[in-house]
Amino acid sequence: MTSDASMLAVLKNQLDSLKQQQLWRRRWNADTPCAPKVYVEGRELIAFCSNDYLGLAADPLVIEALREGASIYGAGSGASHLISGHSRAHEKLETALADFFSPHIISGRALYLSSGYMANLAVITALADAHSEIFSEALNHASLIDAARLSRAKVSIYPHRDLTALSAMLASSTAERKLIVTDGVFSMDGDIAPLTEILRLCELHDAWLIVDDAHGFGVLGKQGRGLIEHFSLRSERLILIGTLSKAAGVAGAFITAHETIIEWLIQRARPYIYSTASPPALAHALLTSLTIIAGEEGTRRRAVLNERIAQWKSAINLKHWQMLESETPIQPVLIGDNALTMAAAQQLREHGFWVGSVRPPTVPLGTARLRVTLSSAHTHEQVAQLASHVNTLERT
Repeated sequence: MTSDASMLAVLKNQLDSLKQQQLWRRRWNADTPCAPKVYVEGRELIAFCSNDYLGLAADPLVIEALREGASIYGAGSGASHLISGHSRAHEKLETALADFFSPHIISGRALYLSSGYMANLAVITALADAHSEIFSEALNHASLIDAARLSRAKVSIYPHRDLTALSAMLASSTAERKLIVTDGVFSMDGDIAPLTEILRLCELHDAWLIVDDAHGFGVLGKQGRGLIEHFSLRSERLILIGTLSKAAGVAGAFITAHETIIEWLIQRARPYIYSTASPPALAHALLTSLTIIAGEEGTRRRAVLNERIAQWKSAINLKHWQMLESETPIQPVLIGDNALTMAAAQQLREHGFWVGSVRPPTVPLGTARLRVTLSSAHTHEQVAQLASHVNTLERT
């Protein structure tokens, strides 16, 4: 009893400390679908904080496909994929994804999982062991960091986009298996990994390249295949991970790689083997999302999104804060101080804008920021209004 009470007291003190450091996080209750205009706890706001880059989360065709999927397959899968939870919808989605990425993944297959976090854990823990070395980008997503820790491999962290350091690390490695692990588009900075050069290093040092392109899939490349299309990459050494909850607008994640890699993951990736399969209705809806992304409508939406990005970059005029260099929908405004960042986000809410405020440990100490995310569903006027308010706030 005393021990339990003591633990609660310690946790309470630590929570109080988070509040004092302006690191307290709260959840906001949205009452409407994910879209630029949302109602949040009784107020209408213009949201610039979701990752719904192509506006598919509330697209009528995707919603109807989800309804249809539920009517065909029911509400849940009932078991893991290797027991009885793998449905025809899952199989169709995996086949469609493999076909979609076939220009870039040699002899490729695809695997559908419940989340991007699970996909990253599955790949890295199944492919790396105590005889491996993982070369991990300094700004990788938390799921990649956690996966590397769980893998039992030696982990070497190379500085952000530093090819010279990465090359030296690879040259000095004696590991039986080398895995370079990187985000494609870095989720808090919005810049991109130099994948062409990294893949050359893989070929030179007999390494594998694992890319989490959660924020590039659907957005970059002529048909939305992400960074591997953007850089025209094609290799057996590529293992691509992407989420289906961002540009695709639904839920889940995929892994696409050489068929031998995918079969190994089915047999040995614990997060895949021991998790109940996602509802088949989601996979059914994602077939519609993928059709939109790959077709003329996807091309149109990416063009609109690029117009919004260019508009934002042109309209922002900061004197004290800093815009980070990004050509993607992730447009961070670096403030630095936690309290100032929280105050800026609050003032924007008062003006009717919902913008994410990102603080440590999600970003390094002293780099708190507003994380503005743009969508093809945003209007020209909405982007102009937000830019005007950010400029005004920054000068006060």
